[in-house]
Amino acid sequence: QVQLVESGGGLVQPGGSLRLSCAASGSIFTIRTMGWYRQAPGKEREMVVGITSRGITNYADSVKGRFTISRDNAKNTVYLQMSSLKPEDTAVYYCNTIPPRFGWGQGTQVTVSS
Repeated sequence: QVQLVESGGGLVQPGGSLRLSCAASGSIFTIRTMGWYRQAPGKEREMVVGITSRGITNYADSVKGRFTISRDNAKNTVYLQMSSLKPEDTAVYYCNTIPPRFGWGQGTQVTVSS
């Protein structure tokens, strides 16, 4: 069973940066389109960015130009570099395939606040 473990969240001031990591067990990772999702308090989970096994990316308009997704297939890890963070980016961030096929991990909390 594939497990997803997110890390790297924290408290950051507006305009700051964070780098999230998602480690996946199993070699099936390498053939999957992976994505980062987020869920803000009182809102539904939304997908913010995806990356195919070949590195083709797709960003939600709300994060375009500020977030960068990447993956290291040798390490079964996908990353999310977040810059110019805004308070509205505050959420629990999760990774999964697109569409989501595996159980959700615990997520990592990102809080953007002064």
